[in-house]
Amino acid sequence: MLSFFRRVINSRVGIVVTFIVLGVIALAFAAGDVSNLAGSAGGLGGNDVAKVGSEEITVGELRQRATDEVAAARRTQPTADMAAYLQAGALEQALDRMIAATSLAVFGRDQGMVVSKRLVDGQIASIPALQGPTGKFDENLYRRILAERRLTDAGIRKDIALELLAQQLTAPTVGASLIGEQVARPYAALLLERRQGQAGFIPTAALPAGPAPMAAELQTFYARNLSRYRLPERRSLRYALVTPEQVRASVTPTEAEIAQAYQQNRATYQASEKRTVSQVIVADKAGADALAARVRGGASLQDAARAAGLEAATLTSLDKAALAAQSSPAVADAAFAAQRGAVIGPIRSPLGFAVARVDAVEQVAARTLDQVRPALVAEIAQRKGTDALATLYDKIDDGLGGGATFDEAVKDAKLQPRSTPALTAEGIDPTAPGQPDPALRPLLAAAFSAAEGDAPQLVQTGADGGFAIIAVGQVTPAAPRPLADIRDRVTADLIADRKRQAARRIAAQVLAAVNKGTPLSQAMAIAGNGSGQVRTLAGTRADLSRQQSPDPAMATLFSITPRSTRVLEAPDGSGWLVVRLDATQQVDPASNPAAIAGVRRDLGRLTGNEFVQQFARAARMQVGVKTDAGAMAKLKAELAGQGGSDN
Repeated sequence: MLSFFRRVINSRVGIVVTFIVLGVIALAFAAGDVSNLAGSAGGLGGNDVAKVGSEEITVGELRQRATDEVAAARRTQPTADMAAYLQAGALEQALDRMIAATSLAVFGRDQGMVVSKRLVDGQIASIPALQGPTGKFDENLYRRILAERRLTDAGIRKDIALELLAQQLTAPTVGASLIGEQVARPYAALLLERRQGQAGFIPTAALPAGPAPMAAELQTFYARNLSRYRLPERRSLRYALVTPEQVRASVTPTEAEIAQAYQQNRATYQASEKRTVSQVIVADKAGADALAARVRGGASLQDAARAAGLEAATLTSLDKAALAAQSSPAVADAAFAAQRGAVIGPIRSPLGFAVARVDAVEQVAARTLDQVRPALVAEIAQRKGTDALATLYDKIDDGLGGGATFDEAVKDAKLQPRSTPALTAEGIDPTAPGQPDPALRPLLAAAFSAAEGDAPQLVQTGADGGFAIIAVGQVTPAAPRPLADIRDRVTADLIADRKRQAARRIAAQVLAAVNKGTPLSQAMAIAGNGSGQVRTLAGTRADLSRQQSPDPAMATLFSITPRSTRVLEAPDGSGWLVVRLDATQQVDPASNPAAIAGVRRDLGRLTGNEFVQQFARAARMQVGVKTDAGAMAKLKAELAGQGGSDN
């Protein structure tokens, strides 16, 4: 668990992502939920933990960021908790990322950069969790969530604007650098280097199990490995689904509605003419005249355009209005007045002078009501179904907003309540293993983001407008399973651990023998019973990098010095490896230009990321940053459960 947080905060993605992605949105609306924004939108008070230029980062904001990151980690690592987060140094890393993003935003603003209200509006409206049953942004839903989470619209907009400024400053830099060939050559040489060696394998399965474990030994092993038997937090869920099928009977189109829809769109069903037109836009009149002359002389419009360094565009099967919209009214008038195959123009257009050719003329027959009835019925039913779902959604939402319970809301809407056993965030019942139900995924994401005792909520379940009412039932905290329930499993684990330790001791003896000059194949005889296995290793670092699942023995071969030996455990826990590097062979990279080119490309991407980091550091120095070590220590103590407050 501790290594999980370390991998995240020390990875290149973890360092750079703050400068590229809209961090506030990514964290706040993770898994389609907006509850994690609480506290990060400027609505909570508290002492400042840092000041970046004129911007403040409060203890409340950093506290919420830590809570959000632990919650996000638990979606993929159920055992993740705040203690491991703090131990891994992730709180300090979170503050560094917040300072870096804010520094970039303040620097950009100082240079005169701005983020328009319209751009921020677009970011908010594009968040799936804020879209109602119609698939469009729901202002009422947005306002209700703000009220529930004690947020302010102004605070959210401020955070999004800061992140957008940081993104605009850094996004063009990533991957924008060019690496010289001389710089790439040493790295290419590393890729082409060939190594030879051997690997001995000592399998645990071949070793004796030993006597049956005593009760005291079993208890000690269980206590020492509690995390191995820990069940993640589980929650039971009460829910009721609302689907388009449930309102289908009430939305059957009437004959009057079908007739009205036909009359309203009568022009669409009348006989019409469509034309396919190829068009070239030329910047000047003389050039357009010359191109039109070549086409009228027998050249195709496409060939004449290419000869002039231009490209012809084909506008396929358009009526006159559509052609006017895509080209210009003048071009549309001329095209619909000409015969098939005629060349028209040059005609003045908004972008220059148009030369066009009428490629095809299509006569579309009129369609009667009976002919279009199926399409009209489907269209009206779809619209009425969407409206009915939206009406029901609003009715239930108003009831929940007025304090209705889950049972009351379900009864008023005449829905069928359902319930689940205690499930993990992944939808698994550890006491009855099986495949999780994919339909429960959005419901569980919302349930695990809610606090125990929260009011019921509505959750979108699909693009068809369906939704569900959910309420969190019993919350079972994460805890290890009792030894009495898993005695057989613990016994098997203890015996497997005995074998593992025995194999490790044999590997250490083999290593000692090899280090004294004994060949690996002879030293492996100490494994006994023919269980020791030795194989030859050979290849280049490039070969290793191409492997989807790299051979651990080969990877070790490229991490040790010549004539040295190393012991490591097999990744699957099946035994221990003793790896010996016998020889290395250097290859001149000049003999492989493709390798040099690949290294230049990869280094260019990495260097672009380095430039972003350096730019962020420079921006931080420019705007000025002050941090409060006392406030930071106080917050860490509070999060660790040792008291403390931000007042």
